[in-house]
Parts: sequence; C-alpha cells; structure tokens
Amino acid sequence: MSNNSPTVKFCNGQQIPIELHKVRIVQKLHLRPIDERFQAIQKGGYNTFLLNTKDIFLDMLTDSGTNAMSDNQVSAMLQADDAYAGSQSYYKMEEALQEVFGKQLVLPVHQGRAAENIISQAFIKQGDIIPMNYHFTTTKAHMELNGGTIFEIFTDEGLVIKSSNPFKGNIDIAKLQSLITQYGAEKVAFIRMEASTNLIGGQPFSIQNMREVHKIAKENNILMVLDASLIGENAYFIKQREEEFKQSSIQDILLTMCGMADIVYFSSRKVSSTRGGGICTNNHDLYMKMRDLVTLYEGFLTYGGMSIREIEAMAVGLRETLDETVICQSPSFIKYAVDELDALGVPVVTPAGALGCHVDAGGFLSHVPQKEYPAGALAAAFYIISGCRGMERGTISSVRLENGEDLLADVELLRLAFPRRVFTLSQTMFVVDRMNWLYKNRELVGGLRFVEEPKVLRFFTGRLEPTSDWPQKLIAKFKQDFGDSL
Repeated sequence: MSNNSPTVKFCNGQQIPIELHKVRIVQKLHLRPIDERFQAIQKGGYNTFLLNTKDIFLDMLTDSGTNAMSDNQVSAMLQADDAYAGSQSYYKMEEALQEVFGKQLVLPVHQGRAAENIISQAFIKQGDIIPMNYHFTTTKAHMELNGGTIFEIFTDEGLVIKSSNPFKGNIDIAKLQSLITQYGAEKVAFIRMEASTNLIGGQPFSIQNMREVHKIAKENNILMVLDASLIGENAYFIKQREEEFKQSSIQDILLTMCGMADIVYFSSRKVSSTRGGGICTNNHDLYMKMRDLVTLYEGFLTYGGMSIREIEAMAVGLRETLDETVICQSPSFIKYAVDELDALGVPVVTPAGALGCHVDAGGFLSHVPQKEYPAGALAAAFYIISGCRGMERGTISSVRLENGEDLLADVELLRLAFPRRVFTLSQTMFVVDRMNWLYKNRELVGGLRFVEEPKVLRFFTGRLEPTSDWPQKLIAKFKQDFGDSL
C-alpha cells in the first residue's frame, strides 16, 4: 500500500478500503425494529428529511455538516477569539483560504447557500442566463429569484447511468459556444462550474475541460464562478483519472482549478468538515460588489454569521483537505459500495463519484411512473427495511411548471451519502446487503403522491403518502425473510 492509498490487498485477493484514522469518540446509534421504522416514516410523511435521528441507524442523508472533525479541529475550537470584529480566528481562516485556494480577498458567510444568495444578487440581472455543468437545488432557486435563467450544458455522457467516462461533470464546449452566440456575451451573468456535480452522482470535471471553458470566458469577457464545496474530491479524481496530474499534489491541483475562476465560493460543511462557508476572489471590484451584501445578510466581515469556533476549525480543516489520506476516505468507501452493488446487478451510477453512492431509482423501480416519484419511494422503502436514511434526488427535488405539472427530473437517484470518516466497513456492507435484498424484492415497492406540498424547495418539508399498501407488503416480506432480525 502506498502512503496515499486507502486500499489494501487482502491475501484472498480482495481490494478493501481501510480507515486511515482511529475512532476516539463514539456516538450511540439506534437500529429500531421494522415496525417502529414504519411508524417513523409514516409520521415523517414518507420524506426522509422529516425523520427524527433517534429513529435512524445510519444517516446517509448528506455529507453537509456531518463529516467527522479531526482532533486538531476540535482542539482549535478551544482557542477561538470571540471578538465581534477583527477576530484573530478570522485571520487564521483567511490565511488558510489564501494558501489552499490562492485567493486573497475573503468574505465569510454562514453556509453555501448564503454565498449563492450574495453572488446571485450581486451579478444577476433580470433576463440574464447562467450556463453551468449542472444545477444544485438552492443554486437554481437563488438564481431564478434574481431574474436569471439556468442552462445546464453538460455533455451527453453526463446522464448516462452506467458509464466508464471519468469526467461526467464536464461542460459541453460546443453547447457553451452556441449559447453565447445565441444570447450574446452581455447576457451571460457568469459561467458556473460545480465541483463535483451533486445531482447527477457527484461526478467531477477535468482540468482540461475547465481550461477550455476558461478560454471561452476570457475571450468573451465573462466571469467564471466555481462552486468549490466538493473541490477536494474533484481534485482527488483529477489526480486519479487525468494523466497530466497523476504526479501532482492535491494543493497544486486546487490552485490550478481556483486560478481559473474569478470567484470561488464554498460550503465548509463539505470542504472543511465544519459548518459555515465563504466567497473568495482576487478581484477587488468583484469583492466590493459583494461586500456590503455580506454585512447586510450575514454579519460583520470577520465572522459572516459563523461561530468563531467554527472558523477556527475551518482553518484547520481547509489545510487537512490537502492531505490525500483525508480527502480520499469518502471516495474510497463510495467506490467500494458502488462496485459491490454493481456486481450484484443493482443499478448504480458509475463510475463512483463524490459525496455518496447513487442508486438509479428509475432503473431500480422501472415499474413506478416518474410522476409517482420513484426516487422518493426508494428512499422511503430503503429506510423501512434498513433504518438507513438516504436522500431523494429526482423529481421531488424538482419543481412544478406553471400548468401544475411536475418538471420531471433528468435522473431519479437515491443518494446514500458517505460523510468523511463516519462509517465503518461493516456498516457499508450492511447497506450493500439490505439494498441487494430490496432490489430482489423491488416489485413490492410502489409510488408516492404529495399530501402537503410547499411551493419552494418542496423536498425539504413536503409530505407524501404511498399510492397503495405497498409498505405493508414490503414489511411482510422482510419479516418472512429475516424473522426477528433488525
């Protein structure tokens, strides 16, 4: 095993991801009996967001704010400078961002969507367009609220579920050029690249693709904005999959990526395993356009709505992102789960990406119409039979059109997130086993319909119900096969 590899070869020939950390603080988990899980999902309106953690065994909803902090991060929190303005903790974070991202001007915000709000208000005018490799839910909401229209110009390969393409998060260069020609460069607020594309399976983009996008942006005097929330994992994939950078350090790759972006923003809930976020740039004019909005919405410029203790931990976590043994832990466990499920015939997004294992709910529940929300149904069914909470990433996460019809999602995915350094291999094997059983009994799972539907970001708080008694039939089969086992 190399110093930077999380995988070891067992004597039986198996390649197994190994934890390059030890567990020093533990948190008790609960694996409730299936009847109690059924009661919990009913109470939560068949929406995994509305489950109570006391009823959850493995929480795979997200990696946002759920990554395990290191001992160095926790100890740093005890050294915080609690000043309202001019805190020394902020300057530690600023220095870390300058080192890791190569951007000198920093604006702190309380989380990633706050950064999206600031950027959208500062740079989007009514009628503007924003090309991107793919949208994120809150990104789309903020940009449309400010009068912009999103154009997702991913490559055709981006939506292919089973693929060997290493960079399905790339922007289609021909589509980008065509879009600029059609609308005019003056109508393009900015080009956004997301590292790595959350909603289509955590898929990365390549530096070569970013270089091509950057060239077009410069030729047309268009800003480039980089969502760096999962930039560490994107950099790791670049090192693994892009020949030019196989010998490069994670830091060099990060600096190369950020160097092509005019504005870099991030959720530190992901990139540094803490709560908070930030915006950074080297352009003073861009900085000034955003600065007053930060003081209006977030707080003073040296805390931005964040706890000073979180800022201290962020500074440490940003530098830990440069450590390949840290940044590769989540992708290696995701790859293990994806490879195991794929070998069992369970439809999953390949190649394995960042953030989580993405199960193809459309292929898994091909008998469930898309208007009955197969990804949501699969999330509910998987919780019932395993106690594991995943997240729907499909049409429930979309919106309704003006005519009341659902805007059907490009893909229907169940995301099983793997926060950094949280789960063990035995827990991962349990997830694989239960998903395999569910796939063998997939015909028992039916659809869902809304009974309470918010108008904005409905997937967070909306409530649904099954279209039939399929949960009861699923539970009966589980008891038949597993008896009293949890």
